[in-house]
Amino acid sequence: MATERVRSITIIVLCEVAVLTLWFSATAVVPALKAEGGLDDHTASLFTSAVQIGFVVGTLASALFGLADRFDGRKLFAACALIGAGANALILFVDPASGTTIGLRFATGVIMAGVYPVGMRLVVAWAKADMGLLVGLLVGALTLGSASPHLFQFLGGLDWRLTLASASVVSVFGAVGILMAREGPGTRRAASFHFRHIAAYWTERPIRYANFGYLGHMWELYAMWAWIGVFLAAAYATHMSSEDARALAALMTFWVIAAGGLGAVVAGFLADRFGRTTIASASMIISGLCALTIGMLFDASPVMLSVVALVWGFSVVADSAQFSASVAELSDPERVGTMMTAQTSVGFLLTLISVHLVPWMAEEWGWRNAFYVLAIGPAFGTYAMLRLRRMPDALKLAGGRR
Repeated sequence: MATERVRSITIIVLCEVAVLTLWFSATAVVPALKAEGGLDDHTASLFTSAVQIGFVVGTLASALFGLADRFDGRKLFAACALIGAGANALILFVDPASGTTIGLRFATGVIMAGVYPVGMRLVVAWAKADMGLLVGLLVGALTLGSASPHLFQFLGGLDWRLTLASASVVSVFGAVGILMAREGPGTRRAASFHFRHIAAYWTERPIRYANFGYLGHMWELYAMWAWIGVFLAAAYATHMSSEDARALAALMTFWVIAAGGLGAVVAGFLADRFGRTTIASASMIISGLCALTIGMLFDASPVMLSVVALVWGFSVVADSAQFSASVAELSDPERVGTMMTAQTSVGFLLTLISVHLVPWMAEEWGWRNAFYVLAIGPAFGTYAMLRLRRMPDALKLAGGRR
């Protein structure tokens, strides 16, 4: 059983990352498309944001119908991966700047609702006393995937056609590979869907506060990822040429986001031993302090600024897996997938606000002050997790370690 457990978990993590290259590839190819003159700034933003909007729509629909709990997760994952691969490949045959392409990116986002939260559901079904670590491994791998486009940009980019085609091919391998994994012993399939399954997102107090923590985390995370590179480029330019500043910012943005992959794994390991609310709160306190202080270092040496950015990148993801793990431990087994999907849906919906708020702050008050607003998220999230910690149901977390 132990060998089968390791084998299945490895397959699930690798297949999840493989299929989510459909998402990562959107960011990776935008610079190349703009260089060819195929995308203006508005279309370029839609090329990326359409996937995220589609994901919100898809996860909301999935949660409302309880898809993740009613069907074999491997088959649902495989079907969505194949459809997503096809939608992504069709972009090669249409004008990249057309509305059709934006529609295909939106469709890809919808389909990802059957991949990301379903993959988490498959992983947690194998958890014993290491749920935080298992979800942390998955989040860590996905974080590295999110960082990869910035490395491509630093290296000069890749041909966008090859990048998209490769993403579709890899996604097909992910669809086939997931069928080789087994469902874990913790799998409980719902015979039918009831509205109370999705209503528990709000009506059950412990789950509600775990979700509040996740919302605080998401308010900060994607806005930080989206704009840290622009901030670093502007800050570095006070010490070097604009060209060198952009190159260094691209490289550092890769490392800043990638540091979160390590943060997710380390925090997952620690949370299983010292408690979910403890590690999540500590992570958010550190990331919130980084959001408050990094703007003050705008004119500081690039080394000092880069160190703080790396600490922020590490801590801003460190808490991520613990909210999913908490919801899984607090929910009835037959609705774990629905709860995780609902949590993801609302969290990503919130990012659509904060991602657009930061550049407005920068325009009005400058990059030195742009990130202050993000500290609201970890402050609220820490409050929510400390409230959850005092509830009797918190003893369900991490084997009673809270």
